[in-house]
Amino acid sequence: MDQLDEESKLALTEFKEGVQDCASKLLDTRDEFYLKWLVARSYNVAEAEKMLRASLAWRQANGVDDILNWTPPEVLQKYYSLGKLGHDKFNCPVYISAQGNMDLRGIFQSITKKDFMRFQAYTTERINKEMREESLRTGTNKNCQVVFIGDMTGLSMRQMTYKPVMDAGSEQTKVYESNYPENIRRMFIINAPKIFTVIFNIMKPFLHQATLDKIRIFGCNKEEWAAALLEEIEADNLPLYYGGTMVDPDGDPKCPSKFNMGGEVPYSYYLSNSAPVPKDYMETINIIAGAGGFKKLKYKIDVANSILRWEFMTEGGDIGFRVYYKSAEEGIIDLVPLSRIESHLVTEEGQYICEDPGKYVVVFDNTFSILRPKKVRYYVVVDPPPPGIPTTAVVG
Repeated sequence: MDQLDEESKLALTEFKEGVQDCASKLLDTRDEFYLKWLVARSYNVAEAEKMLRASLAWRQANGVDDILNWTPPEVLQKYYSLGKLGHDKFNCPVYISAQGNMDLRGIFQSITKKDFMRFQAYTTERINKEMREESLRTGTNKNCQVVFIGDMTGLSMRQMTYKPVMDAGSEQTKVYESNYPENIRRMFIINAPKIFTVIFNIMKPFLHQATLDKIRIFGCNKEEWAAALLEEIEADNLPLYYGGTMVDPDGDPKCPSKFNMGGEVPYSYYLSNSAPVPKDYMETINIIAGAGGFKKLKYKIDVANSILRWEFMTEGGDIGFRVYYKSAEEGIIDLVPLSRIESHLVTEEGQYICEDPGKYVVVFDNTFSILRPKKVRYYVVVDPPPPGIPTTAVVG
């Protein structure tokens, strides 16, 4: 508060008076809480009030005030990676997630999207409650924001292109920005593969510039990202594996006792353990076994950042699946490397943002099977680029 100029102090006073009727509905009435809404709307009092009232309506409609009484599904408790490491140099709590090691596909096969979104609100509310309680206990208001470290090590194309995951990620970003303004002090994304920047571009239109300014993205150069972490977090609040000095009692440098490491979700958690049901809009192809047992679907994409989207299931067992791009300069570039998909158990869904116009090929491959032919029911479509993403059309 002491650091605010007179104009900002006047805006804070006006904002608090304007939302005075909301006071009984608010869980936090510190000045720092009100300032978050003002900062998120560049101290435009009318816009900040509109944002806060919309958020209160969202909380009521979704039962957020009582959400901590909810028990999340077991699969989220066991396989969603998140945990608290300690505090940064500004006394803000530091959370970490082994994002690349999470089986989000498996999680989304095991719960509804509604439960996933509820879990995101539950997690944020729990973190905010802990911050409020610590603030009261220590008599300081400095720890009203969080630091987040997302480790993308092991992040696979198969996870990233799964449509339900991407859809939920976009919605989660919008919900967080609309209802938890200025909750993040710093976000570190480390070990990010090249394709991560494409995914991040989808989220950008939903992020306020103040949030974008707090995000730092690093590739796999450990010296670079470890130095950045240590600039803001003391070594004794970081695991040895991440450049700090913390180790588990058994000497593990990753400190898995501090946070859930994720991992593959067992099929026993899946909501449907029976054969997937074909959709009316799907086409059908029969693929023989052995040599010659494959089918190529070719798509010419003229507009940059169009989305190639697929959905398929099989009868008779699993199927090999691959997506590649034919570049005039570099030849064939694998976008989704060939792998065997158990689409006879669960419908496979995914999508890829086609940065470059050109020829894209979807392949169903049964050459590994000696005796069993496969029936593939599929739907592949090219959608226009998402709003806010640059487009470049190929002429001629």
